[in-house]
Amino acid sequence: MKKILIAISFILLSFNAYGAGSSSSDSSTTVKKTDYEKAVSYIDKAKKFEEDGKQKKAEKQYEKAQKLLIKSNENEPNNADTLNYLGFTTRKLGNFNLGEEYYLQGLAIEPKHNGINEYLGELYVVTNRMDLAKERLEVLRNCNCEEFQELKEIIDGTRKSKY
Repeated sequence: MKKILIAISFILLSFNAYGAGSSSSDSSTTVKKTDYEKAVSYIDKAKKFEEDGKQKKAEKQYEKAQKLLIKSNENEPNNADTLNYLGFTTRKLGNFNLGEEYYLQGLAIEPKHNGINEYLGELYVVTNRMDLAKERLEVLRNCNCEEFQELKEIIDGTRKSKY
C-alpha cells in the first residue's frame, strides 16, 4: 500500500512539474513591445510630467519617444500613427517645421486621421496661422470625436495649447 501511495505521489508531482514547466515556457513567449508601443508609453509619461509642471522631465521622455519613433518609421514607413507621434514629439521638442512635415506626410497617407488633424491644427495656432488651424478643425467637424472639441477650444482661446 505504501508503494502505491508513493507511486501516486510521484505521478502527481510529475504532472505538477510538467504543468509548471509549460506555464513558465508560455510566459517566456510573451510578446515584446514594439518600438512604437514603447514610444507611446514615453509620450504618456511626458504628458503627465507636463501636467505636473515638470517640463525638463517631459522633454527627456519626448526625446526617448522620438528616437523610438524614428526607428519604427524606418522599419515600417508610411504608418500614419507613427508619423502623427513623430510630428507630435518633434513639435513638443520645439521643431515646428519638421513636426509639420511629419504631420503632412501622415495626412498624405490618411487625410482624415483625427490625431494628426488636431495636432497639426494646434501647431498652426502656436505658429499663428489661424486660417490653417480652422481648416484642420473643419476636417474634424463631423468626426464626433474629442479631437474636434479640443482643437475648437484651442482656436477659441478657451483652452491653452502647450505648444
